[in-house]
Amino acid sequence: MVTVWRKQAQLPADHEQARMWCFGIARNLLRNYARGERRRGELGSALRATLVGTEVELDAEEVVAIRELIDQLEPYLAEVVTLLHWEGFNLAEIGRLQGVPAATVRARYRRARLALLAALTTDAAPSLDLRT
Repeated sequence: MVTVWRKQAQLPADHEQARMWCFGIARNLLRNYARGERRRGELGSALRATLVGTEVELDAEEVVAIRELIDQLEPYLAEVVTLLHWEGFNLAEIGRLQGVPAATVRARYRRARLALLAALTTDAAPSLDLRT
């Protein structure tokens, strides 16, 4: 309905044509959504295929330690790290999700990595290597 509202200037005057026009907009939105889902699925499959031999095994304590370090970050930095590493989005996709340019996401990710690296180099942090 938001799309119909934005394009109301193009709305046909005839009620039947207007109704069909609205159905056409709905159909196109559903097509775009389905195409995006298919592309995201294909991207995820391609990413999993490239990472098959490069997985790092972490024990439960290491996973909890990493999660705690991420939770200590500013929320917007933690969101970038989580979306990138846990959800599998790329920086451009994260930018679209957050409504900011990809360059902003890249800068946020760099700040998050530096903060995590600094936390990992202290004696209190576990000996994990997040520099990859």
